[in-house]
Amino acid sequence: MTDRAKQPPQLPKLPTSAIESDRGLQATTQRWFEYPVKAQPHHTDYAGIVWHGTYLTWMEEARVEYLRSIGIEFADLVALGCDLPVVELSLRYHLPIRLGVSAIVKTRLIETTGVRINWDYEIQSYDRQETFLTGKVVLVGVDREKGKIMRQLPSQVQDALVKHTIV
Repeated sequence: MTDRAKQPPQLPKLPTSAIESDRGLQATTQRWFEYPVKAQPHHTDYAGIVWHGTYLTWMEEARVEYLRSIGIEFADLVALGCDLPVVELSLRYHLPIRLGVSAIVKTRLIETTGVRINWDYEIQSYDRQETFLTGKVVLVGVDREKGKIMRQLPSQVQDALVKHTIV
């Protein structure tokens, strides 16, 4: 086994603008997927405020559940040799969430162009009166074995995304 074979796959050291997009798959949606969460003690700091990294975990959970709801199991992606790492992330924290507070993580696929999958997020109070966080995430399809960006997503993934989006 060579030293290179022992190393985990790495994304190329390119700016995300260098990721080529295949114009064969373009889709957008306006429908929000909602995922409920509750701030537990392990989510918070000593002051009872949700730690900033917890929001990322909740966002990923919501994204994985959204994909599952449209027929894309993450375990199946792995079996297909595909991973969907985050390549861009932008968050704005509006209000803190405190221990014991329940919230709704809203996510939607806003655009899919080639292997780039763009997501919007809002984390709101249950009554929708307060917005705790807004954010955007960009994922790309990566070949798990080669560690390189895929030219196109697996057909099962493309089909599911197109079927549940507005083109």
